[in-house]
Amino acid sequence: MIIQKQKAYENIEEMLAPYQKVFVAGCTECATACKTGGEDEVAEMKERLEAAGKTVTGTAIFDSACLRGEVREVSREHQEQIEAADAILTLFCGAGVQTVGNYHEDTPVVPGVDALFVGETIRAGKYTEQCQACGDCLLDVTGGICPLTRCAKALLNGPCGGYTEDGKCEVDPDTDCAWLLIFERLKTRGQLDKIRETQAAKDHSDHHPPQTYKWARPKKKKVKPTA
Repeated sequence: MIIQKQKAYENIEEMLAPYQKVFVAGCTECATACKTGGEDEVAEMKERLEAAGKTVTGTAIFDSACLRGEVREVSREHQEQIEAADAILTLFCGAGVQTVGNYHEDTPVVPGVDALFVGETIRAGKYTEQCQACGDCLLDVTGGICPLTRCAKALLNGPCGGYTEDGKCEVDPDTDCAWLLIFERLKTRGQLDKIRETQAAKDHSDHHPPQTYKWARPKKKKVKPTA
């Protein structure tokens, strides 16, 4: 999940200063889970904007704000409300902001949320960073714990000499040393041999923005008519 937080209202207010009429959009996925742009947050933002003298022309909650087809379909349902707006305030991650912006090229799209990282939900309101989307996953080798993300030094071949006696990181004493976690997990599984092979440094030469990825759609099998 893309972990995110809503921008300070003062920041949103400043970005919306040039616009009187605003359309507010949220998302049912990560934004709803992180309490940044679900139904409650969109309704609250509408209320705050109207109290500040803005005209909210309408609101919408995309099932997935980063899905172009979904943005197109929902936008058509709210076409008049969006066309009446001077700007669209989005309460979801940057991928969704840009998807909406690509569809509504003539309307300013204002980001009301800051995307933080790809993470795991510990419980509602508590998240931890788990993945950097490096494009070369080695979780099979490290017992499902990513050292590139969870080690403060992004070490790929065992811990540094600075971890504490209680297994904490020297950079952040409140964080467990990722490599000690990896060692203990593999030891429990009887798989310590997995980390005996030295891992080469990450090759980031093919991992540069902007990236695209396409997968080949499976061909539909022709069904022969039955006699």
